[in-house]
Amino acid sequence: RRVPMSRMRKRIAERLKDSQNTAAILTTYNEIDMTGIIELRNRYKDAFLKKHEVKLGFMSVFVAAAAQALQEYPIVNAVIDGDDIVYRDYCDVSVAVSSPTGLVVPVLRDVQDMGFAQIESSINRYGLKAASGSLALEDMAGGTFTISNGGVFGSMMSTPIVNQPQSAILGMHATMERAHVVNGKIEIRPMMFVALSYDHRIIDGREAVTFLKSIKNKVEDPARMLLDL
Repeated sequence: RRVPMSRMRKRIAERLKDSQNTAAILTTYNEIDMTGIIELRNRYKDAFLKKHEVKLGFMSVFVAAAAQALQEYPIVNAVIDGDDIVYRDYCDVSVAVSSPTGLVVPVLRDVQDMGFAQIESSINRYGLKAASGSLALEDMAGGTFTISNGGVFGSMMSTPIVNQPQSAILGMHATMERAHVVNGKIEIRPMMFVALSYDHRIIDGREAVTFLKSIKNKVEDPARMLLDL
């Protein structure tokens, strides 16, 4: 049977293909030991919910870590405009969420000024709007960096496509228990593979790898974000 594509699906298809045709996309990978963040959530989730009336999830930690890393490596937050590189001094993070009409990417604005509770509240609000089909175009306009979480569907590994005109996208994946070497000993740890796809025209491999390593360090030890390390 033949079914017409929705306007949303056609627009998504156009943007993804434009990205592949325009950018020199390369992907680098790392893995994150989720032990620290799981312990953090288990320890404070009830108090967090009681005070902020929103659940503490993993996404807020990744968004906050990405915002700090974007400030450490501003080239990842930059974009090519003609023969110029435009640096953005703000972090507007697009967070990919599912909707009845397809994948949408509402934008969390000025994330560098947000705490975990503000991030979680904003994500929750956009999630409700996406589910009800009430997201407006201005909710999805702009954005300097994207985070996509295929792990909610069970994905172990992927190579996300850069969301033009941005220059990079972080892919989160499922957390699975795996054998991991800790201080010379093999332990079973909850591990997540993460992927960073980036536009190699503007971002060199060194910046991409160290940017992703910065996110890894912050998520594995969230105290680093409080200490700006």
